[in-house]
Amino acid sequence: MNAKETVNVHLTEHYAMHPSASVSGWYFSHHKSNYFSTGKINKDQIISLSKRKQMKITELEKWLSPILGYIP
Repeated sequence: MNAKETVNVHLTEHYAMHPSASVSGWYFSHHKSNYFSTGKINKDQIISLSKRKQMKITELEKWLSPILGYIP
C-alpha cells in the first residue's frame, strides 16, 4: 500500500503507528448487522461499578455523564 510514502504513516519498532493521531483497523461487516446503544444507567449501577472498580461515585458520574439515567 506504500502508506509511508503516500500518507507519511509508519510503524515504530514497537508496532505503534506514527504519527500518534493515525488510525487503522480491520473492519468487518454483515448485511444484517446494526448499531445499538446500552441505554441509560441508573444510580444503583454506578454504585455497583464504583465498588468493583474502587472508584469514587463522583468520578464515575463525570466520565459516564452522557449515559446517566439521572441527574447527579
